[in-house]
Amino acid sequence: MRDYFRWRSEDAHRNALPAHCYWRLRREGKGVADATAMLACLSVAEKNALLFQRGVNFNDLPNWQKRGTGLYRETYAKETRNPRMGVTVLAERRRIKLDFRPPMKDACDAFIVSLLEDVGR
Repeated sequence: MRDYFRWRSEDAHRNALPAHCYWRLRREGKGVADATAMLACLSVAEKNALLFQRGVNFNDLPNWQKRGTGLYRETYAKETRNPRMGVTVLAERRRIKLDFRPPMKDACDAFIVSLLEDVGR
C-alpha cells in the first residue's frame, strides 16, 4: 500500500504541469487534438514558460493544485458527558481529515506507514 500511495502522490505531481497547460490552452479555444499536439513536444521548462506567458507561475500555485489532496481518518479527543456517572470525560473519536498539503517523497512514506499502523490498532 505504501508503494501505491507514494506512486499516486508522485504521479499527481508529474501530471499537474501538463494538465494546467492543457486546460489553459483549451480555455483559449484550442481543440483537444491541437492542445495535445502543442504539448507533446514541449519540455518541462517550455511548459512552465507557456504558463508564465499567460500570467501563471506554476511554482506559485497552491500545493493542492500541483500535488492533489489527502483524505484520511484522524483520531482526536472530544470532551463529552458520561450519562451514567454524570461526569465530563474525554472520548476518543475519529473523523475524516482533508489535507491540502500532503507530505512528499520520504515524508510521504513515513506518513503512510503511520496511517497503516493506526489502522492496525
